[in-house]
Amino acid sequence: MEIQELKALIKETMREVLQEERLRLCQILIPYISDDEQRELEAEFSLPSDDTEDEVIDMTDWVRYGNKISQKSD
Repeated sequence: MEIQELKALIKETMREVLQEERLRLCQILIPYISDDEQRELEAEFSLPSDDTEDEVIDMTDWVRYGNKISQKSD
């Protein structure tokens, strides 16, 4: 294996590890709420489906592709 190939492999592996750790950190930082608390929040603030489409921004691809929304495939 050539040095450039090895460097590319290490770089890609590090990118994957950092992304996994970033997602794990996000999961740790999101507080747990019980079903009762969730129902209270939904009663007070309404369900997301009650919002208009203009108020919702889907960040799934941004998180999945690490700030690169352009990689999104429809």
